[in-house]
Amino acid sequence: MDGMQLSRRGLFGTGGALVVSFALGGAKPAAAWTEKPVALEQVDSFLAIDAQGRVTTYVGKVDLGTGLRTGFAQIAADELDVPMTAVSVVEGDTALTPDQGPTYGSLGIQIGGVQLRQAAATARALLVAEAASRFGLPAETLRTEDGAAIAPDGRRIAYAALVGGKAFSRAVDPGATIKPPEARKVVGKPVPRVDIPDKVMGRFAYVHDLKLPGMLHGRAVRPPAMGAVAEAVDAASVAGIPGIVKVVHEKGFVGVVAKTEWAAIKAQAALKVRWSAWAGLPEQAKLWEHVRATPVAQRQVTSEKGDPATAIKGAATTLSASYDFAIHTHGSMGPSCAVAEFKDGRLTVWTASQATHNLRKQLALMLGQPVEQVRCIYQEGAGCYGRNGHEDAAADAVLLAKAVGKPVRVQWMRAEEHGWDPKGPPTLIDLRAGLDAQGKVVGWESEAFIPKGAGGNVDLVAAELGGLPRENLLSPGNIVHNLAVPYGFPAVRTTCLRLESTPFRPSWIRTPGRMQNTYASEAFLDELAAAAGKDPLQFRLENLDDPRGREVLERCARLANWQARPSPQRDQSGEILRGRGVTYVKYELVRTYVAGVAEVEVNRRTGEIRVTEFFCTHDCGQIINPDAVTAQIEGNVVSTLSRTLKEELTFDRGTVTSLDWASYRTITFPEVPKITVELIDRPAEKPWGAGEPAAAIVPSAVSNAVYDATGVRLRSVPFSPAKVRAALQGA
Repeated sequence: MDGMQLSRRGLFGTGGALVVSFALGGAKPAAAWTEKPVALEQVDSFLAIDAQGRVTTYVGKVDLGTGLRTGFAQIAADELDVPMTAVSVVEGDTALTPDQGPTYGSLGIQIGGVQLRQAAATARALLVAEAASRFGLPAETLRTEDGAAIAPDGRRIAYAALVGGKAFSRAVDPGATIKPPEARKVVGKPVPRVDIPDKVMGRFAYVHDLKLPGMLHGRAVRPPAMGAVAEAVDAASVAGIPGIVKVVHEKGFVGVVAKTEWAAIKAQAALKVRWSAWAGLPEQAKLWEHVRATPVAQRQVTSEKGDPATAIKGAATTLSASYDFAIHTHGSMGPSCAVAEFKDGRLTVWTASQATHNLRKQLALMLGQPVEQVRCIYQEGAGCYGRNGHEDAAADAVLLAKAVGKPVRVQWMRAEEHGWDPKGPPTLIDLRAGLDAQGKVVGWESEAFIPKGAGGNVDLVAAELGGLPRENLLSPGNIVHNLAVPYGFPAVRTTCLRLESTPFRPSWIRTPGRMQNTYASEAFLDELAAAAGKDPLQFRLENLDDPRGREVLERCARLANWQARPSPQRDQSGEILRGRGVTYVKYELVRTYVAGVAEVEVNRRTGEIRVTEFFCTHDCGQIINPDAVTAQIEGNVVSTLSRTLKEELTFDRGTVTSLDWASYRTITFPEVPKITVELIDRPAEKPWGAGEPAAAIVPSAVSNAVYDATGVRLRSVPFSPAKVRAALQGA
C-alpha cells in the first residue's frame, strides 16, 4: 500500500480486546505484557483502529477527575472524523502509552492533547491517501466523515476496511494539517463527561475497588516520629490475629500482610515496635523564624530590570511588607491505594499516580530491577491535584508483595494520609516598592524564601524508611513562577532564596508557587494602589500593556459590576463589614490569563470571613470543552477558598498532629460562594491549561476584599478568625 505499511502486530491479533477493556476506568485484571509502540514520534503510540472501526487512543496523561478523558476523546473524534462513541481512551499504562510527562502544571491538554491531535491528523491523512489510492483519485478530492473516506461521487470506504486491526507504522507528521475551527464538530462544545454517569450511579471502579485472584491486604506501620527508626519488632504480638500472613521489617520500614483487610488493620494497630527517639521538626510557633534561618542554597533571580533598589530609595513614598503561606496537606477525600503483583519476574502496579512513567522508574530504582520489568497501570483514585500519597501507597504494596510472593493491596488510613503524604512547603515573601509623587510605581523588589528543587520525583516513604535506593531530592514543584510580575514597572528585581531544606518532604499542590507568589504580589500591589489613592482595577490597567490581560480585567470588572473607587471603602460601621477585591494573573507570564473579583463579608465580632460571591474571567486560548473548563474554575475557587480561609498543617517536634478532618479544617458546603464564570474562547489559538491557573488569584482577591471592607491587610494564610480579630484590634 502506498500510504501506509500495514504490518499486523501481535498486539492487535491477541491483545486488542485487553486494550479496549482498559478504556473506561473499570476494574483492570492482571494484564498480559504486550508489545506496542510507545515512542512519541510514532502514530501507533497514540491510536489504533480495530476491525470494527473503533478507535482506541493512548495517552500518557491521566484524568484525575478534571475531565481530560472526555477532552482527549473530543480531540481524537474531531481530527479523525469519527463519532465520540467510537473512541476509547487508555491512560497512563506504561506498557501501552507514550511518556508525555506527569499530569501536572495544567499541561494535560496543552501537551498531551496537542500531541494526540497531531497523531490523529497524521492518521487521517494516511487514511485519506490510502483511500485515494484505492479510488484512483487525488487525495485532496476526498473528504472524511463518520469513520470513512468519501469520494466526490459518494463512494465510501470505512477506516475499518483501510486499516482495521493493523498498524500504521508511520511517524507522526508535525506538518499534518489539523482541523480549522470551523470544521470542528465536538471540540469547543460542552460535551458531557464520559465518566460522570458511572460515578453518579456508583458503577465506576476506582483503584480501591480492584481485586486480583489470591490478593492479600497490607498495611505499613508508621513510626510515631517522622525520623524514628524501628529498633525491634515483635511479630509475636500479632500472631493471635486470625488471617495474619507475615510481618515485614526492613530497617525503618515495617508492615503487615493479612488475608483480609480488617485483619491487616488490626495488626497495624496492635504490632509492638520499639522506635528510636526523634524530634527534628521546628517549633510551629517559630516556623517563620526557622524559614528565615535556613541556609540558602541558591539565589535565583527570576526577573531583573533597571535599578529598583536606587529607585525605591529615592521614591516619594516607600512601602514594604512580608506575606506568608502556611504548610498544606493534599487532604484527598479518599485515602491513597494501590495493588502490586510480582509474576514471572515482572512487577505490575495498579495506581492512581499522576506520573505513572516516573513511578515506574522510581520503583525500579528502589528494587534494583530493570525498568523494563516494571509496569504501572493508571486506575483513577480520589484525585489529588498534586503529588499526594498515591505513589507511596504503591511503594508500600510493592515491598509487601515482594515479601509474600502474592499480589498485595494497600489502602492508607485517614491519619496516614494526613500525616505521611508530602506537603506543600511553607512560603515566605518580602516585598518593597516605591511610588513617585503622582502615585506611579518607580521600583519593585521581592524575595521569596522557598526550598530548592523543582518538579522532579518525590522520594517514596517506603524507600526512605527502608534505606533503599532513591533519588534523595527535594521536589516542591516549579515554585518560582509568578514571583516575577506581569506589569510594566520601570525597575524590577525578583529573587527566590532557594533554601537548603524544608521541614517536611515537599511536593507540589495545586498551583504550586504560582498561588503563593501571586497572592503576595497582587495583595502588595493593592497596598500600592491604596497608598496612591487609586482604584485597584484602574491601577492595574495603568501598569499593564498586554491586550489579553487588559481584556480579562475589563471583562471581569463588567461581570462583577465593579464600582471604581479607592480602597478601603469609607463606611466601616456595623458588625458586618463588606468589601470587594480584584486580582489578576498571567500564568507563568506565558499562558492562561485570569482575572477575579471577590465580594466578602467580615464579622467584626467573631473575625469570620464569608466570601459571598466570586467572579472570574478566564482566557486559556482554544477551549476543548467549556463545561469542563467552567467546572475546573469553580473547583479552583472552592478548593482555594478552603486553603485561604481554613487549611493549615499542625505539628509538634516529631510529627504531624492534624491527622483528621476535625484538626485539619476545610471549607463546608454552606460556605461556598456564588461563583460566576466568563470564558473567553479563542478557537484559532493554542489550547492552554485550565486545571490550576484560576486558583492563583483566589487568596489575593480575598485579602484585597477584606482590606476594602475593614482597612486591615491580611498577610498570613490562612485568614483564620483569630488572625482577623487580632488585626482588627491592632488597627
